[in-house]
Amino acid sequence: MEDFESKSQYTSSQIRSLSVDELQMLEKQNKKLVSEFRSQKLEVEAKKMWDLFYKRNTTNFFKDRHWTSREFSEIEQRIHNNQHTVLLEAGCGVGNAIFPLMAQAKDLFVYACDFSPRAVELVKDNPCYSDTKCKAFQCDLSTDHLSDTIQENSVDLVTLIFVLSAIHPDKFEFVLKNIHKVLKPGGYLLFRDYGLNDWAMLRFNNGSKISDNFYVRQDGTRAYYFKKEELKSLTCASGFDVVSNEYVMRETINKKKNLKVPRVFLQGKYQKQAPT
Repeated sequence: MEDFESKSQYTSSQIRSLSVDELQMLEKQNKKLVSEFRSQKLEVEAKKMWDLFYKRNTTNFFKDRHWTSREFSEIEQRIHNNQHTVLLEAGCGVGNAIFPLMAQAKDLFVYACDFSPRAVELVKDNPCYSDTKCKAFQCDLSTDHLSDTIQENSVDLVTLIFVLSAIHPDKFEFVLKNIHKVLKPGGYLLFRDYGLNDWAMLRFNNGSKISDNFYVRQDGTRAYYFKKEELKSLTCASGFDVVSNEYVMRETINKKKNLKVPRVFLQGKYQKQAPT
């Protein structure tokens, strides 16, 4: 992992403007796109690629997300009030978000699912894992039905953090409707993912672009970069009311290279509509 330090952060309703050099970086990506054959192969092998990722990195790649409750007041308020909460971490990885939350909350039950069977096993192997406080299971959010494992209308909060971007854009709406089904009316979907014009998007080499805003990394995993209008449309079509939906702009510093890096994320809160 590269050594980055966050220096500043603010929210914005506007897409980050690009310099002339950055626009040229994007233009170069269009010279050679991923072939249709390889694009289909990446889709078929998506689970395999993430399993290999966790085989290489185990629990060492991502830092624990102690910021989750700070960024999403809906979590913080329920923890502060000792309110019984059922939370679904959709795309849990190795538990970097759920274990800090379980340590804070006295009355929290977590459903934790991931595409990768290896990631789920790493969650279960964590010494903080307890069957009385958590149920971890393998699930492809884009094809499997969450309601096969979780009762419909039973979850208070769902976190979807840096997960939807790894899924093919054609399947976004299925994923959101899948989540919507298990949320209680009035429950919240809490979202954070890569935003359009993020520095990581500009760094992709020629031959890495699959389609608009959708790329493949060197390790075979994929990443999509979201526009706020697009996510608003998707969540509304899936039965959610938009509570907040904005870009998070963060300047980070690569301390080894003394390089300032502009990161862009899309963060939102979407509430399941109550029946009329």
